Amino acid sequence: MSATGTVVGIYVGPAGMVERVRAHAGRGLEGDRYLEGSGFFYLPDKTGQALTLVEAEALEALANETGLVLSPADARRNVVTRGIRLNELVGKRFRVGDVECYGQRLCPPCAHLEELTQPGVLRGLVDRGGLRADILGDGEIALGAPVEVVAAP
Repeated sequence: MSATGTVVGIYVGPAGMVERVRAHAGRGLEGDRYLEGSGFFYLPDKTGQALTLVEAEALEALANETGLVLSPADARRNVVTRGIRLNELVGKRFRVGDVECYGQRLCPPCAHLEELTQPGVLRGLVDRGGLRADILGDGEIALGAPVEVVAAP
């Protein structure tokens, strides 16, 4: 994998997969339950809940290693990427399309995800459950958009 990836899926709350979405700084994605303050783990002013990302490669590895198929929609992350290691974005500024973000912390799988999907998902996604990020500037995220680290000033 490289320092640049691509958006291969975008998911917002009940709408499911969309081709593009508007991102709002400090708040989240239009139509997503976390922007609306109704996400399962939502807390006012909590960092890292505006945007979640997961690698398509992690979902593929889960299927290959365990036989458990977790669709990108069922992974319950907003953006699915390909070609970039999300764990390496913790503590870094990066762009998803024209939206600047900050990688707050890893987004490990949780018991809630396993309850909504199937037994074994939690263990199968250890260390590759994704990334929680803050949105630093308004903009749009679209399918096919690049995901890349922002060069340090």
